Amino acid sequence: MAEAGAHLTSTAVSEQPSVFEVLAQESLMEAVRPALKHAVKVLAESNPSRFGFLWRCFDELYLLLDLLLQNHFLSNCSASFSENFYGLKRVSGRQKLPVRLGMTRTSRWWSLLLLCLLPYLQAKLEATLARQRDEEDFSIRLAQTRSQRLYRAAVAAYPYVSSAWQTWIFCQQLLFVFGVSRTHSPLLWLAGVRLERLNAQDIRDMERKARTPGRPAGGSMMQRAWWMMSQAARGMAVSVSSSLSMGVFFLQFLEWWYSSENLSTVKALTSLPAPPPPLHLQQDQGGLDSESRNCPLCRKPHTNATVLSTSGFVFCYRCIYTYVKSNHRCPVTGYPTELQHLIKIYSPES
Repeated sequence: MAEAGAHLTSTAVSEQPSVFEVLAQESLMEAVRPALKHAVKVLAESNPSRFGFLWRCFDELYLLLDLLLQNHFLSNCSASFSENFYGLKRVSGRQKLPVRLGMTRTSRWWSLLLLCLLPYLQAKLEATLARQRDEEDFSIRLAQTRSQRLYRAAVAAYPYVSSAWQTWIFCQQLLFVFGVSRTHSPLLWLAGVRLERLNAQDIRDMERKARTPGRPAGGSMMQRAWWMMSQAARGMAVSVSSSLSMGVFFLQFLEWWYSSENLSTVKALTSLPAPPPPLHLQQDQGGLDSESRNCPLCRKPHTNATVLSTSGFVFCYRCIYTYVKSNHRCPVTGYPTELQHLIKIYSPES
């Protein structure tokens, strides 16, 4: 990665990266998560009983993977995965020249928390906000306690906080472009670090560190077990980073291919007319089994009929809304399902 692609700059060249480099490394990690999420979704839909838990626990599993990966790179390369990919490193804001590879312990822990935990909390808040919007769209308001009302108010304020955060990021980037600030992101400022390009000495330090792995300090059983766990985690992080390094452009392609803009274009080009209903249904509309008119959940005739776009089964609206909100899957097929997949059926009689 950085060892093979970073330019060995001289002292005459500025160590501060350009705005294009820092924005490119940010877009790299932004593309990895949606691509992995789509791959997990395909697995869950192909075999819900075996891979359904991957989709239900995707945020937590991705957080563990991200913590493992970023901790490895922060400890060995003084950079996140994407920063190291573009030949950058993190240095403490108060570090004096000449700048060597490595961060203070406090800066490394702050960097790890801001790199991994903040995106996880943001994803959870956005999912909660989306659920609340669905409830408001369907006009469902259940009885709420005081704590639940405060929680809803806090979530309702999230869009304004997010707008203020994006404004801060934009202003920070402008200051970085004009040379007023040495950091392009508020997260770097909060962690007390800045980005610089790797130099020849940094690459030699990384190669030497890779050749001389740490050894257990003593002979106790606990120290040996801790050393074995750290080596296993290091090996897993190296495997994940190598896989991501080889597949990062493929992941970016997947993220673009399944984006909403590209999907609408592909759908317009490849859409076919809906096939007619089966002949036996056209000839005998009155011979349908009564079970087909009953909700699979309550076993009663449909009330406010609603179809799931993921499976095609029809339910009572209240039955399927409550079930999907709690289980996030189709009760008949087990396919992963969200509230936005509910489609009301309006018949001419109604």
